Amino acid sequence: MSYGNRGGSYGGGYNRYGGERRGFDGPKPVEVGKVYDVEVTETSRQGDGIARVQGFVIFVKGSKPGQKVKVKIASVGPRFATGQVATESSSAEQPKTEEVPQVTEKEKPELQDYKSTEESKPTE
Repeated sequence: MSYGNRGGSYGGGYNRYGGERRGFDGPKPVEVGKVYDVEVTETSRQGDGIARVQGFVIFVKGSKPGQKVKVKIASVGPRFATGQVATESSSAEQPKTEEVPQVTEKEKPELQDYKSTEESKPTE
């Protein structure tokens, strides 16, 4: 019984179901070396963040879901790109650090010795 040419060892441009492998149709929306503003929406199996630009997947090393970052593209393949966080975008979600006021020596309260008013009693 013959099933015809079903792509052999799944090489040669065919996937395991007999159809052609498809990458991202058309020109890629990202280029190597350029920086893009993205929002990380998922986590990959390896722990990298996943973002998308016009539906094109970008794996962003060192990021987590919910972050809005600027990503510098390191490589672009037929189905996805990889990149690293260039800088975190400014957003209202980021916590702001408050400055702690410095107290001068004159403003510091004097410390007093604490003496117990109760005498210690031996326990039986």
